[in-house]
Amino acid sequence: MADTENTITIEEGFEQIKSTIEGITVYQAPDMPIHIFIQEAEDLSNQVKIDAATLLARGLMQHFIDEFPLRVDIARYTQGLWFKERNAMLESREQWKLQAPEAFKLRDLLIDEFDFAFFDDPLLLKRVDEIKEGSSNADMVQDLTNLALLGKDHTEKLLKTNFDITLLDKSLTTSDEMGKLLGMYNGERNDSSQNKILRDKAYTYLKEIVDEVRRVGRFVYRQQPEKLEKYQHNYKNNHR
Repeated sequence: MADTENTITIEEGFEQIKSTIEGITVYQAPDMPIHIFIQEAEDLSNQVKIDAATLLARGLMQHFIDEFPLRVDIARYTQGLWFKERNAMLESREQWKLQAPEAFKLRDLLIDEFDFAFFDDPLLLKRVDEIKEGSSNADMVQDLTNLALLGKDHTEKLLKTNFDITLLDKSLTTSDEMGKLLGMYNGERNDSSQNKILRDKAYTYLKEIVDEVRRVGRFVYRQQPEKLEKYQHNYKNNHR
């Protein structure tokens, strides 16, 4: 962790300013690889310590220098939280791809069995027909629960056809497992994750200092190429 006035853990630092970051209403996602931005920011933070007196004399605010290391750490920490969650989402997507075909197959099997067992009961057949409507992933998850509960209410009819009654509990379990996977899978495909939003806010919070330090540093060292280079945006300058 970068040096701070008092040695604290990154988790403690995060808790100290979490409410400030969460309160940011206008924020943006990184427009470059986040790990590169954070490392450039950390390098810049170290340079600011060396040039502090000169930069302060030309208008850089002291609190930017003081807060710079912690803001770097918090950006890195929140990126780690989002990275961990996103990896879990990606893993859930792969699990969904592997398990979904069998779940759909179970749903279709139960529908066939119920149609057969309930052939003489129009009301029950109508309920099965209602369950058949829709073919989306979410429909399948809900169908498995609906079929299991319907079957448990009419086991006597199912047993008459030698139906494997254990499939009802399997259907409930599968519905629960696939529902959780689907939630993660859907989360991977949108930007509503609270950890991602928190990461973007922490990035915006850090970028505020980075932009101001670079602005002042570029002016102060505009006639000193070697010093000026330390205040340039290296990644963006090399990827235009």
